[in-house]
Amino acid sequence: MDPKALARQIAAAHADRRIIAAPTTCDPAFDLAAAYAVEAELVRLKRAGGHLAVGRKVGFANKAIWRVLKIDTLVWAHMYDDTVRYAHGDTTSLPIAHMVRPKLEPEIVFKMQRPLGPGDVDAAAVLGAVEWIALGFEIIDCVFPDWKFQPPDFVASFGLHAGLIVAEPLRIQPELIPALVDQLPSFTVRVLRDGQVVAEGSGKNSLRSPALAVGELAAALMRQPGTAPLGVGELVSSGTLTESQFVAVGETWQAAVDGLALPGLTVRMSV
Repeated sequence: MDPKALARQIAAAHADRRIIAAPTTCDPAFDLAAAYAVEAELVRLKRAGGHLAVGRKVGFANKAIWRVLKIDTLVWAHMYDDTVRYAHGDTTSLPIAHMVRPKLEPEIVFKMQRPLGPGDVDAAAVLGAVEWIALGFEIIDCVFPDWKFQPPDFVASFGLHAGLIVAEPLRIQPELIPALVDQLPSFTVRVLRDGQVVAEGSGKNSLRSPALAVGELAAALMRQPGTAPLGVGELVSSGTLTESQFVAVGETWQAAVDGLALPGLTVRMSV
């Protein structure tokens, strides 16, 4: 498959809210290397449209499924200046009517303060390279039938990334790092729709710790030829903490954490 043509097709499907066949169902040889070529073309298309990449999101941050999916690390895609926004006030409004069938995922978001080196893969080293962390809602969307896809399809379709809402951040001070190393795997999160709890999870669901997911992402990027490492100022959305949840216009979604000093997040889904 020609990466430029496929990138245009996938971008058009998202813009038109149109379901298309997943690339792996059309070409069994479509693999992750081909998918990342499409992902790079999507970055170029976004740049041509006046939008810049501001970070990366990860997918499949769960080692238990890697063998089943025949992957040896997590996968990733870029996020953009027109898809990332910051929560202000008690409730943030997020337009979703232009999406196909969106879902929501609670995640921990990191902002990089310095690059990670080859040995900076443990949680303390990662946190030492981070400016702040925050609770976030990533909105994902899928143009493939019945939300069915393989890792290469995920990468080639913006990593399913449609939006990211970032709550008030916690600035990382050196004296906080030892406690955060212990808290990030064990904290819990509750997700509520219109006041009713619909999902619960914990930090261990993101590669045993969201900080470890960032370290794994940095290491994976270093192993990919021609791929830029995590840069200063980049955001990283580190993987979902619960099962993803379908969202609809008019609903109000909340997330609250226990065991980690992060403010909660409230988002109302709008037209």
